[in-house]
Amino acid sequence: MSYYRPIPRTDPLRPEGALPLAGGWCWFDTVEVLARDAAPRLIPARDLPQDVAARLTAPRPPLAGMAMDAPRLMGILNVTPDSFSDGGQHFDHATAAAHARAMTAAGADILDVGGESTRPGAAPVPVDQEIARTAPVIAALRADMAVPISIDTRKTPVADAARRAGANLVNDVSGFTFDSALAPFASQHALPVCVMHAQGTPETMQHDPRYDDVLLDVYDWLAARVAALAALGIPRGRIAVDPGIGFGKTRAHNLRLLQGISLFHALGCPILLGASRKRFIGDLTGTPTAADRVPGSLSIAVMAAGQGVQIMRVHDVAQTRAALTLWDAVRTC
Repeated sequence: MSYYRPIPRTDPLRPEGALPLAGGWCWFDTVEVLARDAAPRLIPARDLPQDVAARLTAPRPPLAGMAMDAPRLMGILNVTPDSFSDGGQHFDHATAAAHARAMTAAGADILDVGGESTRPGAAPVPVDQEIARTAPVIAALRADMAVPISIDTRKTPVADAARRAGANLVNDVSGFTFDSALAPFASQHALPVCVMHAQGTPETMQHDPRYDDVLLDVYDWLAARVAALAALGIPRGRIAVDPGIGFGKTRAHNLRLLQGISLFHALGCPILLGASRKRFIGDLTGTPTAADRVPGSLSIAVMAAGQGVQIMRVHDVAQTRAALTLWDAVRTC
């Protein structure tokens, strides 16, 4: 089996025959062909199989009301006492709502509300407790703002309570494998979804994760999940894919996924990247405290934008928006 990774470019000078990447701001005229039993090789984009070219170039439809024609920011709102970076900071509902409004004012395109920590070693949270943490905050936000809201959960009752409160996207770190009822629920209510790759559960995922080829293994897993969701009636246009940085991955795994992230455009879905403040950034930059990893997080966001990644899930909305504004100004001057 061959895998096709477009090599994205953003230069204003485009050669004849260059193809648009996912209908967005990047283009490509060269593709890396990957295989499990052969060395990588480069081919001209014009030599792509027709079905692959169609999937790589097709514009992605709006997701939860967000046009996919520019990088979008998903502001993280953890209503938890123990998340790895900001646990407890927004646990109070009033504080959470205030932080959400601040992120929206700073340029967040969507807010991702979560009531269960998925940091390495975290234990599951009872359903009623997760609902009590998230649904009131979502209802308060929906009462006075129109920004899309995502519920970060693995559980159908939590997603249902969130939907009733005003959430309009389900972001499942288990890739809809934890609760078999969640994907049919999303299909029934025409909710867009984000399907993320994780090896293991939060309790076990960092216990010696291993892959044959992390980039291709994650791609195959996401391809299978997208196909399963599509079979349930959720079209690709309503599915975002997330390679799951830090979820059952070593530092080397994370770096390889970031290096090859444009491969995931071949799934025909928007790509969501959640690398903000993650531990591998701290390991590489000597910043053991998560809040000190903002510069590294900004570097990754700009890199991802240059690879055509449509959605960045971030803690630091204002700083990321500023970095992307400067990147875009240089790119388009």
